[in-house]
Amino acid sequence: MQSLNDMKDLIIESTERTPAVKFMMDGRLSIEGRSLPNNVVDYYTPLIEWVKNLKEEIITMDINIEYSDSMSSMKLFEILNILDANSDLKEFIVKWHYEIDDEDSLEKGRIFEEILKTARFIFLENGNSKDIII
Repeated sequence: MQSLNDMKDLIIESTERTPAVKFMMDGRLSIEGRSLPNNVVDYYTPLIEWVKNLKEEIITMDINIEYSDSMSSMKLFEILNILDANSDLKEFIVKWHYEIDDEDSLEKGRIFEEILKTARFIFLENGNSKDIII
């Protein structure tokens, strides 16, 4: 586990099976791409450990997952839940990107929104300027 003094930005390039990750120490976080890792636990454990140690008052997380398997969705929710429970947070914004015809992705975002207590979701339809802000 990293100590706060050892923490640095976490950048992971995307592959055909894994999303690009940019977790910045200033509270700007993003996950983008497909999430079908061969070993979900191995892929997401460093991300989960990183967010457990983040001490920022404002976090904005962009999520633009074009496709994910059920285990990846569970790990993504675990990351969101850890951030949502962070007592240092004063503002937690989740920008949930989805394709216009991807009702499953939009529904998943809405379910996460209902469960999380402090996160404010902004739903962004890819390729459309009419966004849903809740």
